[in-house]
Amino acid sequence: MNPLPAIQQLHASKKRRYELTLAFLAGSVAPPARILDLGTPNPLSERMASLGYQVTNTQGEDLDDTVEALTKIQADCTTAFEIFEHLLNPLGVLRALPTQRLVASVPLSLWFAKAYRNPAEPWDRHFHEFEDWQFDWLLEKGGWKIVRREKWTSPVSAIGLRPILRRFTPRYYIVDAVRL
Repeated sequence: MNPLPAIQQLHASKKRRYELTLAFLAGSVAPPARILDLGTPNPLSERMASLGYQVTNTQGEDLDDTVEALTKIQADCTTAFEIFEHLLNPLGVLRALPTQRLVASVPLSLWFAKAYRNPAEPWDRHFHEFEDWQFDWLLEKGGWKIVRREKWTSPVSAIGLRPILRRFTPRYYIVDAVRL
């Protein structure tokens, strides 16, 4: 299966975010690196595999309760793209990761938008929305040192104050970290 069409069918802002994420990942680890990707298979992990990464996804287990599931996987790098904001205890997961390198992104807390919650899907909500310094601190407490970081905006084609603010206010924060 060629996952490229799945990415091409995404909303333009998500497609942009995925491409920025893939470019950042490529600057950290090159294919055919073995990747432990936190989260179930999705268009982004499928695209990583199509680029030559050997991707193993978690299987939808509740990582707050079952961090031991992570220790059974051998990989060169862990990726966690928009995962930590969903966890009640991201510190426990960070400490349990079996790799020496982590590439992770989180949505940033925005003063003009409330924390995300999808009423139709009980699992699709954010327990945390971080400021960059909070995520840095969490990583440090979890035993990680950031070696590279970026932020990007998430512009949308809509009318209103929030869409204007989204054009220049960073919404996503991504880091490359190594275990201390």
